[in-house]
Amino acid sequence: MHEEENGRERIVPMRLQKFLARSGVASRRGSEDLMTAGRVRVNGEVITQLGSKVDPAVDVVTVDGNTVTLNDTPAYIMLYKPAGYLTTMSDPQMRPCVAELVPTGEHPGLYPVGRLDKDTTGLLLFTTDGDLGQLLLHPSHHVEKTYLALVDGTMADRELEPLRRGIVLDDGPCKPARCRLLGDAEARATFGDRVGPASTAVEIKISEGRKNQVKRMMSAVHHPVLLLHRTRFGPLELTGLRVGSWRDLTRGEVASLKAATQDPHAATVSASHKGKDHA
Repeated sequence: MHEEENGRERIVPMRLQKFLARSGVASRRGSEDLMTAGRVRVNGEVITQLGSKVDPAVDVVTVDGNTVTLNDTPAYIMLYKPAGYLTTMSDPQMRPCVAELVPTGEHPGLYPVGRLDKDTTGLLLFTTDGDLGQLLLHPSHHVEKTYLALVDGTMADRELEPLRRGIVLDDGPCKPARCRLLGDAEARATFGDRVGPASTAVEIKISEGRKNQVKRMMSAVHHPVLLLHRTRFGPLELTGLRVGSWRDLTRGEVASLKAATQDPHAATVSASHKGKDHA
């Protein structure tokens, strides 16, 4: 909310989770999770009560010891996820998590957009922009993701037809996938010497985000996934990174992501012609 004070607009007290979301720390729900986890302080005091309010003009809000203001610019990061890491920011069993690979201290509230399985590699997005993160994952926006899968057995192109039509899994029908077999050179560029006469490399493009979806789709056509790698998320391509490293998205990439929530196809096409100027 806003009020007029001596002719000037002033932000008045608001719920703490709303303040955190507007600051780009996390989505509203993510901000509530930060509060209940005891990671948020106001004027040095841990605040876990979700009804609590904060006055941005006078109160000092911190997350994990880092001060948060309404003027903070949201962070947008691309990680080249290695195998062996859980897509979570913490794990009670102390298993390796992707949080160890990205600058969480510099960007309080940073969280992954969607998930990759522990053994899946490739492009994983992180942001503190809760609104954009939710839009990118919402089924109505159909943001396409591209995977390369090395599957068991020698596969013929005709065996991909059920996926192209929209295969039915145990949790319902899938939307039609765009898919093709990869040539030997393309396969080895991603999977190296793991490619052999008893395996086939497949490119699969889906616009849904069900758990283990690609693996379940390939198992349904009797070619279980051996290795899985994500190369694209909407208009973004995994470029300029070594395994386990991250980089900030460029301004153009952020703009194309936002456009993808409105018209995914147009955003993908336009992004492919954009320059690589960094923010």
